[in-house]
Amino acid sequence: MTESLVIAKSGVIDLSLLPAMANRHGLIAGATGTGKTITLQTLAEAFSQIGVPVFMADVKGDLSGISRAGGGNAKVEARAAELGIGPLNYAAAPTVFWDVFGKKGHPLRSTVSEMGPLLLARMLNLNDVQAGVLTAAFKIADDNGWLLLDLKDLRALLQHASENAADLAGEYGNISAASVGAIQRGLLQLEHEGGENLFGEPALDFNDLLQTEGGRGVINILAADALYNSPRVYATLLLWLLSELFENLPEAGDLDKPKLVFFFDEAHLLFDDAPAALLQKIEQVVRLIRSKGVGIYFVSQNPLDIPDAILGQLGNRVQHALRAFTPRDQKAVKAAAETFRVNPDIDVETAITELGVGEALVSFLDEKGIPAPVERALIKPPCSRVGPASEAERQETIQNTVIYGHYEKQVDRESAYEILKGRAVQAAQPATESASTGNSGFDWGGVLDGVTGSGSGRGRQGVLETAAKSVARSIGQEVGRQIIRGVLGSLLGGGRRR
Repeated sequence: MTESLVIAKSGVIDLSLLPAMANRHGLIAGATGTGKTITLQTLAEAFSQIGVPVFMADVKGDLSGISRAGGGNAKVEARAAELGIGPLNYAAAPTVFWDVFGKKGHPLRSTVSEMGPLLLARMLNLNDVQAGVLTAAFKIADDNGWLLLDLKDLRALLQHASENAADLAGEYGNISAASVGAIQRGLLQLEHEGGENLFGEPALDFNDLLQTEGGRGVINILAADALYNSPRVYATLLLWLLSELFENLPEAGDLDKPKLVFFFDEAHLLFDDAPAALLQKIEQVVRLIRSKGVGIYFVSQNPLDIPDAILGQLGNRVQHALRAFTPRDQKAVKAAAETFRVNPDIDVETAITELGVGEALVSFLDEKGIPAPVERALIKPPCSRVGPASEAERQETIQNTVIYGHYEKQVDRESAYEILKGRAVQAAQPATESASTGNSGFDWGGVLDGVTGSGSGRGRQGVLETAAKSVARSIGQEVGRQIIRGVLGSLLGGGRRR
């Protein structure tokens, strides 16, 4: 049995998270500046120490310090002394940095096919009709065996579907030019936001998120400070990661500890304006993925950001301070208080508004899966650095990983774009061949009749008239024009001398 993880202390009582209950998911909530980031870092570090890999997004850049040993921080040392845990054993955690843009970590990519029409429609902010056309386009690609790897593949597919809409309508339904145009505009906007970096190969191998190093779980950090400027792309990417983990990992049953813990920072972005079909998918993933050995921890300012159907599945809770300045804030405080198991010694609703920085209301599941009574506690400080790593330190970490160089070399193999482009070239070849043969549109018979005097008998005048008519018929055909200049120049003496 893996030992429990001490996360906080309430007086002399250790508040510990049981690894066997860590895949029952959790919530870290609280207003800005109340200590959520430190709590996240402490939890991630604790999982790493028992050999559990972690994935989390770093929205502000503060979490990169987990790759470096702590020390020299007076506030951290003061908190350790206050908790009576003595000198901390400062150490760095094994870390892999990822970055969609490939600047602050290894490039993290998906393919268009792997992302799928539902999530891509969410990313492009499509309505139901447009999403239906996108789904039809994916079906066309599947039926023809065309790979959709990057955005140019999807553009080529949409153009093909639009140009052949009448032929495809019987099998795939109406593919309107207006809907295709809306999707194409969405792709342009996505490109403007840097979304073309997200799609391509090599795509992420999910086994690379499940690595250990020296018995410690590797902490995977997605640099999301730039990606966060496109909230819909950020949220959809993380949901895709969750969905792929759910699809790829085998059933694991009850384990002594999770295979992976996934922290979803700024969780409200996942649910804002999400269509019902997507919310249903999220709920399904959260409910079932724990049987794959994955724990999900949502990080948000307000518990009301999480839909009730999902909030009820989050068994491990760390609630930092909330402010109660507005009616909505007061509602959030009341809602947060009602989610905890009652402790007769604590007025939870009042305590939530009084918590200091690094202080929280904590309730973890016991060995039977029952939430423990809520306790007011101080969060244990991490042993890694509090604050960001320098750019040089980040690059050193990136270059020292075993996967360095693999994702940095982008591959562009044959896919839908190349196939459809090849078909267009082949379709154009018969017209080109026709233009280069005797079927050029030039009336040779009329010219020769005029030159020899046969047929019309008009002699040189017949030659000029016939030539003029033939030239008019062959305008726009370069091969014909070249032949005309050569033949007429020698026959009539009017050609340019070289």
